[in-house]
Amino acid sequence: MDTGYVHGYTEPETRRLGDQADTLAELLHAGTAYPAGSRVLEAGCGVGAQTAHLVTRSPGAHLTAVDVSEASLRQARARVGGVDFRRADLFDLDGEYDHVFVCFVLEHLLEPEKALAHLKTLLRPGGTITVVEGDHGSAFFHPRSEHAQAAIDCLVRLQADAGGDALIGRRLHPLLTGAGFAGVTVEPRTVYADRSRPELVAGFTRDTFTAMVEGVGETAVARGLATADGWARGIADLRRTTGPDGTFHYAFFKATGRNP
Repeated sequence: MDTGYVHGYTEPETRRLGDQADTLAELLHAGTAYPAGSRVLEAGCGVGAQTAHLVTRSPGAHLTAVDVSEASLRQARARVGGVDFRRADLFDLDGEYDHVFVCFVLEHLLEPEKALAHLKTLLRPGGTITVVEGDHGSAFFHPRSEHAQAAIDCLVRLQADAGGDALIGRRLHPLLTGAGFAGVTVEPRTVYADRSRPELVAGFTRDTFTAMVEGVGETAVARGLATADGWARGIADLRRTTGPDGTFHYAFFKATGRNP
């Protein structure tokens, strides 16, 4: 599988993934629950941050969770019990499942439609797929800052250079229909944070989004995409959006489809 995980496999990134999953659990997982006894595949489970919420919402389902990183899988096994964790490349997967769940994976793939087409071969007729992705182009914030926007743009560029697409949320409908899924629906799941929602200010604006951008700073400066001073200003301005007068908006996209 062609993938470049631009965020790295550090301990801060592991914490960020956990913060993101816990803060956004209701936003991202609402409407997703699998019947007892159903066979569910989570493709690209990482450290198990989303896996934990899948298990909570579908306690009777038989969940298989796969990832290419053995280090991530060790953390996933420690985080979640009752799951069949396996190390595997997405394109090497076989078997038959009733449902497939994919969250924050396609954005890192060089050929996301090819990946979806392969996942379709693993679904029984009538089986469903659920895909969740973000779109960094949906980030709007106050106070407005060109330096903060430039830092976000650096992350988008670095992900593109690694073969991914940080703007993939807007592409989910054509990607799923192009891969042959039927009945595709896509809906935005919007995060909006201001001082009246302190849990989102801390859990999402600060500990998820700003932490994600900040994590690529060393690489962005080393590759000449930003100066050290410009990067520091951009991160400082992103942090300002968590202040008393700050606001932050971001949209995730959740898509569903079925194997005809």
